[in-house]
Amino acid sequence: MRIVAAIPAFNEARHIAEVVIGAQKHVAEVLVCDDGSTDMTAEIAQKLGATVLKHQINLGKGVALKDLFRMAKDEGADIVVTLDGDGQHDPRQIPSLVQPILDGGADIVNGSRFLKTNPVPGHRRIGNGMLNDLTNAVTHEATTDTQSGFRAYSRMALERLEVKEHAMGVDSQLLIDAHSKGLRVSEVPIDAVYDKDSSTFHPTRHGTYVILSILRVAAERSPLLYLGLPGVISILIGVIVSLNMIEIYDASQYFSLPQAIIALGAFVVGLTLIMGAMMLYTINNLILRLRSG
Repeated sequence: MRIVAAIPAFNEARHIAEVVIGAQKHVAEVLVCDDGSTDMTAEIAQKLGATVLKHQINLGKGVALKDLFRMAKDEGADIVVTLDGDGQHDPRQIPSLVQPILDGGADIVNGSRFLKTNPVPGHRRIGNGMLNDLTNAVTHEATTDTQSGFRAYSRMALERLEVKEHAMGVDSQLLIDAHSKGLRVSEVPIDAVYDKDSSTFHPTRHGTYVILSILRVAAERSPLLYLGLPGVISILIGVIVSLNMIEIYDASQYFSLPQAIIALGAFVVGLTLIMGAMMLYTINNLILRLRSG
């Protein structure tokens, strides 16, 4: 089995050497996508023997992973291990990460920081917990670390997965896509290092990207549930507010402008959501027919 490491990196000149050297001990080849770094990330990785693809501008982790997956398939990889370039993941754990795939029991293996005791900062633990709950609500699974970048993918998984998200929401998006396509996902415990300044994105910005990504993917998969139902609720709110406004007017001849604005806004939002849900539902059905026909 040809195992390849894939490392998306953005301004990781301080840590990329230890990650590349550590990964080289356990894989046949190391691929690095330098996503528009302004430091020496690409040069260091290439000097150490990694195959490097450099983006001229920062395009996002999702784009970097998409290019790395394509490169890995072109290189004939049977298993691809993704890990971050900031030194948070321990390359020595690559063998335990790929073992479930080698044993034939999984298509994707997710390295979880929460299956063992790790010194995860409080804000990260809370934020990841919320993102886990949101992702698991869509997949109906119980993945303990949906934001982990330390994963192993089989060749079949690479062939079937579609990387749609450009930014940090890609980790959740890939899990949702894997679930929808019936791929087997398992988890193994991993260590995580947080004694370095390894955060490229502010936690709030990161969380916002992921939440928007999950909501978009959920709406695309089940538009009637995630768009149509909120639309109906919004219209019902508009009806209730309108009836209350009419009742007040009948009793006192007072026209409540704030209630009128709320009712009108609720109707507009509701109708927009319902129309969007119907359009997406129609498009999804059309795509299914084209694929099956």
